[in-house]
Amino acid sequence: MSQTELANVTNQIQKYWAPLFTEELRSSLLLGSLVNRDYQGQIKKGGDTVRVSQVNAPTGQLLTVGTDADAFSPSAMSTSYIDIVADRRAVASYEFEDLVDLQSQLSNENPAIISSLKYAMEKQINDYLYTLVNPSTSSPDHLINGITDMSASQLSALRVLAGQAKWPHDKPWYGLLDPQYYADVMDDTTLASTEYGGSDAPMVGGQLAKPRFGFMLLEDNSRSADYGLFFYPDWLHMVMQKEVTIKVSDLHSNKQFGYVLSVDVVFGADLGISGDEKHIKVYNT
Repeated sequence: MSQTELANVTNQIQKYWAPLFTEELRSSLLLGSLVNRDYQGQIKKGGDTVRVSQVNAPTGQLLTVGTDADAFSPSAMSTSYIDIVADRRAVASYEFEDLVDLQSQLSNENPAIISSLKYAMEKQINDYLYTLVNPSTSSPDHLINGITDMSASQLSALRVLAGQAKWPHDKPWYGLLDPQYYADVMDDTTLASTEYGGSDAPMVGGQLAKPRFGFMLLEDNSRSADYGLFFYPDWLHMVMQKEVTIKVSDLHSNKQFGYVLSVDVVFGADLGISGDEKHIKVYNT
């Protein structure tokens, strides 16, 4: 295969597959899709810093008609900023003996190779985001151990804890449950039956969320048995490059025959304002 043919394949992949790959990656991430944020600045390479903003609520006033209700004092618009370093790179790659093998894979309408690469990157990003789970352990404790079953009474207690922590209501509250905890919910008549108010709601990461006790519940099969993460979305801010990079290179400079296809994206994440109080981790020892 000539260098021209290699360049053509590379251009085709970056032009047609990169935007589709990026869109599918963003939509299929479960935790990542819920904490992914718009940001100020650009992520061109690893180590770039961008800014995520949160608008602060005004002070507000309570006035008395006939006394002081004819005038008011507006608050100055204020915004809190969080600078996040995009210091992580999620990578997935394949090696091919011949460029024809790669071309045949990409000529399919829905190539399995793209799905496989996307899955590998999802796992890297998802696993990293879970390493940032670090709830407050001061009273009241947001790190709850020894929960064997995700029952209605347990969800009710978690709802009380979130309410007492004053989680805002401008965005939905979520609960990501491992398959075992999720099965507990499905086996509980009060939680599962529509006769008790159970119903399905928005689609997130290919799933229909189940609203229960103020939480949108979703199954996350990436977690070990008896693991639950409950949160207000701004507990964590993730920033990601607008488009993934897909590259094809030959191995001749390494004195090898063959080609490498790699997909990578640079991203970063950090806790939001009071983020340790805006998420709850539940697990069984």
